[in-house]
Amino acid sequence: MSTFTSTSTGSTSDGKNGSMNGATTEASRRPRLSGMTWLVWRQHRAAFWTILAATALSVALMVYQRGQLVDFLDGYGYPGKSLVEAGNDFQQYIDAFSIVSTGLGMIPVLLGVFLGAPLLAGDLEDGTAKLVAAQSMSRARWLTTKLALAGLVVVVSTGGLSAVFGWWWSPVKSEATVMDWISSEAFNNTGPVPVALTLLSVFGGVAIGVVLRRTLMAMVVTFGFTVAVQLVWSSSIPSLGNAVTVTTNKGVTGDSVSPSLPHGAYEIDQSYITGSGDLVGWGTCVESETDAARQVCLDKADVVGWSVEYLPMSQMNAMQ
Repeated sequence: MSTFTSTSTGSTSDGKNGSMNGATTEASRRPRLSGMTWLVWRQHRAAFWTILAATALSVALMVYQRGQLVDFLDGYGYPGKSLVEAGNDFQQYIDAFSIVSTGLGMIPVLLGVFLGAPLLAGDLEDGTAKLVAAQSMSRARWLTTKLALAGLVVVVSTGGLSAVFGWWWSPVKSEATVMDWISSEAFNNTGPVPVALTLLSVFGGVAIGVVLRRTLMAMVVTFGFTVAVQLVWSSSIPSLGNAVTVTTNKGVTGDSVSPSLPHGAYEIDQSYITGSGDLVGWGTCVESETDAARQVCLDKADVVGWSVEYLPMSQMNAMQ
């Protein structure tokens, strides 16, 4: 009897211990945040979750729009038929690209102002930074964790949006009527550009917040900084490419039209070229009243053909 009781009790005890150990092992295998990472995530979880949720909704919208676009193109017979002939039937898809690209273009500004600027400025303003400095964790680890988590959220969100937006645009990428590839709406929302612009805006906002130490003031200054970055960057896009020049030497009147460019090419400049190789403006002799008078004027200027400078769309990835 004593032996049975002992065995039964031991068996029950082992069973419970086994169950508890199994539960503990299973719980320990679940990915979870701890220490400084958990603290930083908890402190900024509202901003992080808002960014990730907005990203998920935007991705779902673009996936839906892409499906609608492909269905229209298949039914219309593209690329066999030009989209120019589609008229108003295709306008809704152009409008969708315009609206979404405008929204995506605002992301660097929004995240710079509402994520980057308050990230450290808030802690410096309310004294949290002093509390952290008094703990066993070093300031370097606190700062590194904050920047790493914010950077990770930015890269995941903007990288995903960039990939899906590029996938949506890819069937009509060469159609300037939809989006010119060198425009900020296309160039700044695809490839690595949106990720880089947003990281620059966010970390620029962090630096501004550290200097000013006031959240509201940092947000205002960061807004000006991010807008200036967007404007300067967008205006400098054409200078990133290697311009290609094509010329003709059979005159500029009659059948001697300007040379044709590759599909989707971005024309930088168009000029007349003289027999000596000099360039003159394409408006030369435009004030001549008759064709004969214009030809005399062109001959006097020694105009022999056209010179057109352009960027081929094949350079887009390298430029980005």
